[in-house]
Amino acid sequence: MIIEVTVDELAKLMKKAAGVSVDPKELKHASDSPFGTLGLDSLGLLGIVGELENRYSKPLPPDAERCKTPREFLDLVNSTLKTGA
Repeated sequence: MIIEVTVDELAKLMKKAAGVSVDPKELKHASDSPFGTLGLDSLGLLGIVGELENRYSKPLPPDAERCKTPREFLDLVNSTLKTGA
């Protein structure tokens, strides 16, 4: 089974964990924009990290909560989930 967090899932997590509504199409288009321009702050990102750690029962690297853009975050999360690190 391949585990991968998609842009659509990230948009849902942003709503659930941080209360930030972002259209998945907008998020995909803005994947290299800073999270702050999308309305997500560091506490919101920390909430998303916690949700993913609970969902997959795997810790994410400390760098996950310091990611600046959706693309950087998804690349790190997905590579971590694929390697099981």
